[in-house]
Amino acid sequence: MRKPCCDKQDTNKGAWSKQEDQKLIDYIQANGEGRWRTLPQAAGLLRCGKSCRLRWINYLRPDLKRGNFCEDEEDLIIKLHALLGNRWSLIAGRLPGRTDNEVKNYWNSHLRRKLIKMGIDPNNHKLRNNRPRPQNHGASGSTTAILSSPESHACQPEKSQGDNGQVSDAGSYSEENPNGLPDLNLDLTITIVSPSNSTVEEERKENQSAISTELGCASSPTLLLFT
Repeated sequence: MRKPCCDKQDTNKGAWSKQEDQKLIDYIQANGEGRWRTLPQAAGLLRCGKSCRLRWINYLRPDLKRGNFCEDEEDLIIKLHALLGNRWSLIAGRLPGRTDNEVKNYWNSHLRRKLIKMGIDPNNHKLRNNRPRPQNHGASGSTTAILSSPESHACQPEKSQGDNGQVSDAGSYSEENPNGLPDLNLDLTITIVSPSNSTVEEERKENQSAISTELGCASSPTLLLFT
C-alpha cells in the first residue's frame, strides 16, 4: 500500500487563504514544480501535497487561460476525444492554458450535449441510426390500405379471357349484352292467392239469389184487360 503523503490530522481543509496562495507561489517560483510530498513542509504550509498540486495547477499557474472556450478549442477537443477518448491530461496538453479538470468538466456539461443534439454518439463519434421512421397517417395512406385490403377485391368486376387471349371485364360490351351491364338473374315467381272456402260460398249464394230474383220477375203473369 502506498504511504500517504502527509498526516491528515495536522492539515488544514477547506478554502485556501491569500497568505497560503502567496506562500505556494513564492516557493514554486524559487524551487520549481514537483516534489509535492515534501513541498508543504518546505513551504511552511499545513496542507496536503495533493492539495498543493491541484491548487497550483488549476488556479495559481501564471499561464492559465481564463474565460469561455472558443470554437477552435471546442473543435480541437472533439477531434482529440475521437482519437484519445477520456484521456483528459493528454487532451489538455494540446490546449495551452487549459487544465485536464477544466476540459473534462466542459466536455460533460457542454460538448457532449452538443453532439447528442446533432445526432452523433459522443462515445464513438458516429451518426446514430435509431431515429424513428416517419409514418404516413394521412388520407392517401388510408386510401392505399383500403384499396389493398382483401375486401376491396370482391368489389372489382371479374375479368374473363376471350378466344383471342384478350382479357375483358364481365361488364364490357357484347352482342348478348349491348348495354355493357352484368347479367342478372331476374326470374320471378308469381303466386295467386286463392280465396277461402267461406268467401266462395257466400259469392255463390249471392249469385243464386240474384238469378232467382230475375227469374221471378220474368215469370209473373201479365193481366190484359179488354173493354
